[in-house]
Amino acid sequence: MSVATIIRSGSRSMLLARSGGSSRRWTAQYSVLLVLLDALAGSVAAVAAYLVRFSTGPLAVGVTPVGTSTYRWFSALLPMLWVGAVALARAYEGRFLGLGSEEFQRVFRAFVGLTAAVAFTSYASKAEVARGYVVLALPMAAALSLVGRYAARRRVHRLRRHGRFLLDVVAVGGAYSVLDLVTQLRREPYAGMRVVGACLPPDTDGRMLERVGVPVLGSVDDAGRVARAASVDTVAVTSCPEMSGARLRRLAWDLEGTAIELVVAPGLMEVAGPRLHIRPVSGLPLVHVEEPEFSGARRVIKGAVDRTAAAFLVLALAPVLLGIGIAVRLTSPGPALFRQVRIGKDGNEFTMVKFRTMVADAESRRADLTAHNERADGLLFKIKDDPRITPFGRFLRKYSLDELPQLLNVLGGSMSLVGPRPPLPEEVAHYGDDVRRRLLVKPGVTGLWQISGRSDLTWDESVLLDLRYVENWSLTYDLMILWKTVFAVTRGAGAY
Repeated sequence: MSVATIIRSGSRSMLLARSGGSSRRWTAQYSVLLVLLDALAGSVAAVAAYLVRFSTGPLAVGVTPVGTSTYRWFSALLPMLWVGAVALARAYEGRFLGLGSEEFQRVFRAFVGLTAAVAFTSYASKAEVARGYVVLALPMAAALSLVGRYAARRRVHRLRRHGRFLLDVVAVGGAYSVLDLVTQLRREPYAGMRVVGACLPPDTDGRMLERVGVPVLGSVDDAGRVARAASVDTVAVTSCPEMSGARLRRLAWDLEGTAIELVVAPGLMEVAGPRLHIRPVSGLPLVHVEEPEFSGARRVIKGAVDRTAAAFLVLALAPVLLGIGIAVRLTSPGPALFRQVRIGKDGNEFTMVKFRTMVADAESRRADLTAHNERADGLLFKIKDDPRITPFGRFLRKYSLDELPQLLNVLGGSMSLVGPRPPLPEEVAHYGDDVRRRLLVKPGVTGLWQISGRSDLTWDESVLLDLRYVENWSLTYDLMILWKTVFAVTRGAGAY
């Protein structure tokens, strides 16, 4: 099918009339907003540091030989210096904004770079700079910038869930790989991308894509012309035998000077982050895939952090735990805690503890409710309005308060703060080889499943998320999941 035919067709003509320039304008406007937020952060930090350092109150340390007028000038310049440092760290580039940790890492690099520059300038000019001023101003500027950017990102994510501020994408590749990409992006709209059309190999049946609302706009050889005609923002190349190196090179040439971004998705869909490295070999850019870490020093550190944090949380939340336990006993007959055998790392059994949220004989009544299972597509047993759940138990489940006693499992070493969902023995008995990889790490009190939909997830989705964590875990990844868990449980969505 020619590009001219595509443009003339009715519904597809409407698609190609879509302007990708609006998305690029939004990116530019968002970058301007971040510049203003960073300038505000620098201003607030400069004023606060000056007042604290040169006040006459208890925080004052005494004026150094460098006069206060010099600090006034530096305070006036700090917002511009800070914005310049962030710009040099390339934290305003559109590809880093709105998703992932790269944006925040670049702001941190700006902080380190500006601190080093101030220290070097002070040493070279032999100026006795008040360390208290610098130690307060620069970290505060960085912290305020990070908070401002996080708030802006949260706002953008909410708008993206309503279909705004999305980048239009033409996907190129095999029908099934394009469908996987469409499914993933629709599951996670905060990623900010939507597939508006596809270019498939010749003689490929694209009806499965048409059924999900993604029109086939041409063949893989038409991708560059289709993208330019549609004024999309991105061309995403998925795994496809027909998309050879020569074709990919020609596609890159076709997109030169158009401001359309070209991205290539590796066939390893669940491998990302620090495990992927591009290394040139004989002039060829090869993607090297490192092995996942299931042992070693980082695992030891993770275990130590888990137990230390769990001990602190148990002590800090002791009154809450006691109060919930008493409330469970008073609102329904039976014990406060529910104990159940689960499968942990390497297939070892352990007893998981939770606050009881169901009637005492819930397990014996499960067989009578099999026909109402809403997760019959997999191994999970979930009923949204399960009659066995007590009124107080429903409240506990909504905000995941019933899972707090699992901190004791973390203290005992059978669970981790972050990890895959702890499965039942009957679930593990039906695991295939792929799914069994979930057992290579300790199960977690929270995980990707907790922040991605909880009980609303299908079996395949929950498995996919658990495997993604197993393959790509890191301490930074754990911190991100813990941070997002706070917002997931306060929303209470998907918990039943």
